[in-house]
Amino acid sequence: MRTLPRETVVDTLEAQLCEEIVTGGHPVGSYLPPERELAEGYGVTRTTLKHAFARLTQSGLLETRHGIGTRVRDFVRLGGVDLLPLLVRHSPGWLREIFEVRRGVGVLIAEQAAARATDAQRSELRGLLEAVTAAEGGEAVQLADMEVHRALSRATGNRVYVLLTNTLFNAYLPVRSHLVAPFADPAAARARLEPIVAAVAAGDRHAARAAAGEYLAATEQIMLERLGAA
Repeated sequence: MRTLPRETVVDTLEAQLCEEIVTGGHPVGSYLPPERELAEGYGVTRTTLKHAFARLTQSGLLETRHGIGTRVRDFVRLGGVDLLPLLVRHSPGWLREIFEVRRGVGVLIAEQAAARATDAQRSELRGLLEAVTAAEGGEAVQLADMEVHRALSRATGNRVYVLLTNTLFNAYLPVRSHLVAPFADPAAARARLEPIVAAVAAGDRHAARAAAGEYLAATEQIMLERLGAA
């Protein structure tokens, strides 16, 4: 048991400013109003405002020019993939674009895994597939499914694929509870994954790519339908 973290005033202000930035309330390239004016408008101290600014600067959304002011960065042009979880949390429209990348990267990973996986990695994939069936509850199945994909990315022998996979999964975290629908039935989740694992185990690149494409399209459709309903 542990005490759950409580949201602070800085957390609330950071979330509010982030929402206003990513939705265009504070346009890219614009300077925010003076600190005193902002602090009064939000009903916070200037110290609280500075803490929120520091977080958003670290996230890549703001930049401060001493003697001039705090400006909204062009985060789409200059930012990195580490911004995705933040952007999805405050603007779920990013999720469709993440899914598009997921499809493109996912089929490449499966194809490369089929070509490069070692015997030990093939064995690991089969074991992780069984873990999907054994998992209880949608969230547990979802996490077990993720481990299969992490193992596929490792089997490519390309660490960039591993990092991209981690980044995409991290981007899902803010809305993960809404993406659990494909994993409600462990047997069905396993059945969708099994053709990918079988093709990788057989070293069949074309079959692995095709199976990954089918899996990604099917799970994406289910997730987006559930998000639309939510």
